[in-house]
Amino acid sequence: MDAAVVVGLAVVQGLTEFLPVSSDGHLAIGGWLFGLRAPSLPVVVLLHAGTLLATLVVLRNEVASLGRAAASLLLGPRRGLTDDEGRLLVGVLVATAPTALVGWWLEPHVEALSARPLAVGLGLLGSAAAVLLTHRSRGDRETLGAGRCLLVGLAQGLAVLPGLSRSGTTIAACMLLGLHARAAFRFSFLLSMPAILGALILEARRVDEIGALGWLAWIGGLVAFATGAGALLVLRGLVERGRLGWFAAYLIPVGLALLAWDVMGEPSATSPHGGVGP
Repeated sequence: MDAAVVVGLAVVQGLTEFLPVSSDGHLAIGGWLFGLRAPSLPVVVLLHAGTLLATLVVLRNEVASLGRAAASLLLGPRRGLTDDEGRLLVGVLVATAPTALVGWWLEPHVEALSARPLAVGLGLLGSAAAVLLTHRSRGDRETLGAGRCLLVGLAQGLAVLPGLSRSGTTIAACMLLGLHARAAFRFSFLLSMPAILGALILEARRVDEIGALGWLAWIGGLVAFATGAGALLVLRGLVERGRLGWFAAYLIPVGLALLAWDVMGEPSATSPHGGVGP
């Protein structure tokens, strides 16, 4: 791949990994319209590493708090559960379980669904519904109980479906279950870290040529990091100001266009698929 392709993929990865528009859905659309294919596995690994690093940097204070909470829980579970950080850490762990189970159950069906404009279009419309629902949420909680965390984890697991945004779905679920906007953003992206890290580990296990990729792939990782960090900061501001629903103005027409496309006939090329959707 030449420099323009690698940088273009990195920008798309960084933006769609975090903004509530579905990276997998856009990868499928790119395949139908432009004949794009998923990048090679080593490049995917570096792009995911870049977006994971962006999350760590933007949420560094929250990640540090979770580290302190983990130490407190190890020293004394009761003491560790008496503060918000300890309850947040437990909530992330509890929500990760249904994410892994649902994602594992749906994964065999994802590639086939990604080849259908109908499936991707319905997913984008589902993402639009999720971001619009955040306007009706007026929660004031800082943390969620175990049962509600399981529901958020279930929502994140369903977001492996093409077109269904991980960030939009989980933020909406958090806010509908009572979290205020800032806490919903925080929980959503702390919860994304085990999922992205898990995908990164699975991908990296099958790669033995990362060291030989050359400077272009590493530049791609850095671009994914930079664009991902910018997207996170923009999204946090929109969530806190109650403007997440703005993305529906884009998701609805694109979703409806894909439904119409499916009625007129499926695209000739099979959709590519890869990675963890936002």
